[in-house]
Amino acid sequence: MNWVNADPKRKAEYGDIFTGIKQKWDILDEIEKSFVYHREAGWNGGEAIAFSRRFMRINKMFEAKAEKADILAEAERLKPNVNAFFKDYSMPLDQDVTAALLALFYKNIPAELRPSEITRIGDANNGDFNEFVAKAFKKSIFTDKERLEDWLERPKSLDKDPLFALAKNIIESYNTLLDSYLEAENFGNKGERLYMKGLMEMQSDRNFYPDANFTMRLTYGTVEPYKAADAVNYNYYTTMDGVMEKYVPGNWEFDIPQDVRDLVAKKDYGRYADENGDLVVNFITTNDITGGNSGSPVIDGEGNLIGLAFDGNWEAMSGDLSFENKVQRTICMDARYLLWCIEKVGKCQNIIDELVIK
Repeated sequence: MNWVNADPKRKAEYGDIFTGIKQKWDILDEIEKSFVYHREAGWNGGEAIAFSRRFMRINKMFEAKAEKADILAEAERLKPNVNAFFKDYSMPLDQDVTAALLALFYKNIPAELRPSEITRIGDANNGDFNEFVAKAFKKSIFTDKERLEDWLERPKSLDKDPLFALAKNIIESYNTLLDSYLEAENFGNKGERLYMKGLMEMQSDRNFYPDANFTMRLTYGTVEPYKAADAVNYNYYTTMDGVMEKYVPGNWEFDIPQDVRDLVAKKDYGRYADENGDLVVNFITTNDITGGNSGSPVIDGEGNLIGLAFDGNWEAMSGDLSFENKVQRTICMDARYLLWCIEKVGKCQNIIDELVIK
């Protein structure tokens, strides 16, 4: 602001920069804590409540009076989730955790910023959620495998399920807060753009790092392993064997289609296998990565596409604030795995024929 106020022209352009930014943060200061509680103590808090959210789609089908055949098809799609969820589920533990988190939500967030159901239950029980949660867990289909499997055979509206109804109320409350969040963003966007423009004008001799979200971003590095901690060393690549080690039938995150398993069993990797006959899936590099980089091409020194960047490693989560030279890594999908998926799994030979593969 000292730089702005030193020149009438700069003052005319940049003088109101912080007005909108202050309005933005005044709103966020009020709602941000509630945002976190909605997510961490609300719909992602208790496991059964979080699990019930996967059934929002089928419940909306009842609201829309969808065809019975479509509803049953959706119920069939949900069935594999049941075994995966209840495999390690402990209802007594989840009941205790859920009651404790809801009580924290009620205690730490003011009434105007919390879901109406949490306010109603908390007001009626002096902030104690144990009785409500015990009754809800006894009745809900999401705490008992047999009840849920019976429901999937004869699905009906979930609006009267106490845990589903609570999850729905929490989401509706969150969406109300989201309106305030978007209002805050609108206040801040203009000011933040002007702030960056002014900063670049004031420090014209400085090289600014592109942010990757709204601008092109280019980083360079090498493929390297790293040491994460004492006696913890990570190789620079992973193979299809590692994918199979994580395989959990029916799990939404770690299930593997039968056709892929058949190809792996035969080690049918074609020309994409390495010298050991393995299929390399991912590799890591010393490049920088941040939000907005995912899906970016990884290109070697000769201009060949060798992979797609998609993640960063856990040990370098602070990378947006300070680049960790020894452990900073970008995780990339290997181009051979990408091509194998296109050719062998997807059977899209027409795409393969258009490419020059070295």
